[in-house]
Amino acid sequence: MKKQKYKMQEIYEGLYDGPHATPPVSNSGAVFLGISNITPDGHIDYSDIRYINEIDLPKWTKRVTPKGGDIVFSYEATLNLYAIIPEGFWGCLGRRMALIRPDESKALGKYLYYYFYSDEWRATIAENTIAGSTVDRIPIAKFPEFPITLPDLSVQKKIADALSVYDDLIENNQKQIKLLEEAAQRLYKEWFVNFRFPGYENVEIIDGMPEGWHKDAVDSRISLLSGYAFKSSEFVENGQYKIVTIKNVKDGDFDGNNVSLMDEIPSKMPKHCILTEKDILLSLTGNVGRVCLVYGDKYLLNQRVAKLKSDIPGFAYCLFRSKDMFDEMNNLANGAAQQNLSPIRTGKIEICFPPEDLIQRFEIMVRPIIDQVIELNKMNVLLTEARDRLLPKLMSGEIEL
Repeated sequence: MKKQKYKMQEIYEGLYDGPHATPPVSNSGAVFLGISNITPDGHIDYSDIRYINEIDLPKWTKRVTPKGGDIVFSYEATLNLYAIIPEGFWGCLGRRMALIRPDESKALGKYLYYYFYSDEWRATIAENTIAGSTVDRIPIAKFPEFPITLPDLSVQKKIADALSVYDDLIENNQKQIKLLEEAAQRLYKEWFVNFRFPGYENVEIIDGMPEGWHKDAVDSRISLLSGYAFKSSEFVENGQYKIVTIKNVKDGDFDGNNVSLMDEIPSKMPKHCILTEKDILLSLTGNVGRVCLVYGDKYLLNQRVAKLKSDIPGFAYCLFRSKDMFDEMNNLANGAAQQNLSPIRTGKIEICFPPEDLIQRFEIMVRPIIDQVIELNKMNVLLTEARDRLLPKLMSGEIEL
């Protein structure tokens, strides 16, 4: 495959970095896109977004207003994070983030995005990384001089199209997952919050609760089991067991890739810390109240994360994913530096439990939805792995289209 050498400044219309400060926190508004919002596999993660007030936005977009097709990347701390800004994006760049606006007459944006995951580009980044006392960085001032080799536009398009097939399937699966999650939550809210359950017309409301329902503590049906305090000195490069920490618990999404590894299970570790598929996890520190489902195996549960164990898992999952429960947990959280949620205190939160037959009816309807969510997530893992195997072969010319 014939390629031509360029300097980065020759193949983009503009290079911009984000503000060197952090705006005031807002409960809503535009997206303040930070490093934590870019996933290692190249997507924008909206599960833990920091917002900026619309009134403040002009101040924080003086350098650049991100638009669809821009490629955002990290240049300090966690390097080699890249994502394409989607159409309709409303927000600004966060600290330690920059973006390039490709010149499509020389470099197709989608191809360039995939090129940033190539061995060639990773070598360029490694050669230009400056090791700091606290974090590593690449010098933005020198970025325009970084070398890049590109095939002609027709080849770029073929490679980008081939790789996009995988990303399009992943995106479609993610949309299905979102719809399934929303369907489960709508059903939960309709039945157990709005009290519009099957046959509600014939049930009397007494003291704000349907007749036959009862109030009880969460832990009367749902156990909150804390993780184990692993020793980082026991972590290895190629272990068989993957340690799930707070960073792996996204809001409705399980990150099974960014993990530390161990060769052996500690003898003192409780058995409940061995995770299995469909286990429900709850974040206890920092952004407390995040909930996700485990998919895959060989995972072990670290401290600051709890596992929810129940004989009514569908109800438990939807309960802890509900806004009311999220608000309750955040009201309980405390800590000067960061929020901390006590599993014991959380378990004592009182909720309205419906009659057993209604719960079981709900389980029958929701468990297949959860099963489908698990299968779609597993499919996305396989698609990502297949794309990542194909990418270097296409970029190097080992496989020609």
